Amino acid sequence: MATTAPPPATPNDLLGVTKTLDLLAPRWSVWVLMTVSSQPLRYAEFKPRLPWLADGQLHPRLRHLTNAGVIERTEYAPRHVTYGLTSRGAALLPVLSVIASWGDTYLEKGLVANKHTGEMEPERIAPAQNIDDTVALIAPRHATPILFSLQARGTATAKTLATEAMPGYGLTAVYKPLERLIDDGLVTASGSGGYQLTASGRALTPIFEAISAWATAPVSETDARRTRGPGAALSQNRSGPWATTPTRHPAPAVPAAASAARPALTTTPPDGPAWKSGDLFSHQIPAHPMSPAGGPRR
Repeated sequence: MATTAPPPATPNDLLGVTKTLDLLAPRWSVWVLMTVSSQPLRYAEFKPRLPWLADGQLHPRLRHLTNAGVIERTEYAPRHVTYGLTSRGAALLPVLSVIASWGDTYLEKGLVANKHTGEMEPERIAPAQNIDDTVALIAPRHATPILFSLQARGTATAKTLATEAMPGYGLTAVYKPLERLIDDGLVTASGSGGYQLTASGRALTPIFEAISAWATAPVSETDARRTRGPGAALSQNRSGPWATTPTRHPAPAVPAAASAARPALTTTPPDGPAWKSGDLFSHQIPAHPMSPAGGPRR
């Protein structure tokens, strides 16, 4: 099958997108990032906002985001430490808005009864959960390179995708990630051995553009000094077995007392919607069944 010209995306575009997705992919990283989006917090102040996270989960997320240069750890005294966004982290908030918007539009939702009318309507999903679930679809190894290639070509054979997105792996290795992307509703078989993006897969373009712009933007000297280590490894270069969509088990319900004691949190990212504490953290995170109509799954 004939294909179009080689993808116009540069290696830096793909590199920036995969590294940023690796930054956001560890579960709860987005939630931690958005928790400090309005003001710096002390460690103990995270607990009422993210009560389902144990210390063994919260501390690694803070360290991960701090090492990546998007959260700043400020020590005023041995027992007085705060965590807040760096300028690099603040610039990431509009990107999160783009990801949240795609998730709200394209990811399947269950139906719940309206407590006032009793009528069934799509359940309301927190922006942070939409971001988490969207990243879980596109962050696994080889997913983004395949999506990039199909975005540029429109239609491509498995052989072309194996050559462009998975060099050195051989033809047979491309079928597993392709199968996963098809199951997730982002890619479809076009017939005659070709593959192409679905409507929801094509709609990922603004996400990739926003991430690439953020990833390739100049980093201030101050933020650069905060970043330790080489950063996360690229998705397509991770070792180990194929990374499937992680299971999204419901978070424990927030205790009523903790919910009542939780301070208000309202953040208005540049060019993005306002995020409120109720939007992000006040409800139990539900499991999301596949919708009868199909489409991208959570």
